[in-house]
Amino acid sequence: MDAAFKALADKSRRQLLDRLHNKNGQTLGELCEGLEMSRQAVTKHLDILEAANLVATQWRGREKLHFINPVPIFDIADRWIGKFERGRLRALSDLKKSLEREDT
Repeated sequence: MDAAFKALADKSRRQLLDRLHNKNGQTLGELCEGLEMSRQAVTKHLDILEAANLVATQWRGREKLHFINPVPIFDIADRWIGKFERGRLRALSDLKKSLEREDT
């Protein structure tokens, strides 16, 4: 679980996971499109996500496809967020959003 927390701590890696969540099974080239980081940087981030078991890969011919693995994220949520009553957390979150809207 430590590897998953470390991997999720980086904004760029979270962005890659968001992109995989929106469209699973992307190649490195597809994941690099529109990002302001080098192909090598994306590769390094993907390696860290793979090591944390947050991303799985599959070869199709010459293409390496990347897929999000939601199990470690579920485990984190179950262990750390599941301890609290979700209803109360949702109510507090809704209250916070409502108060923030009133401030603007």
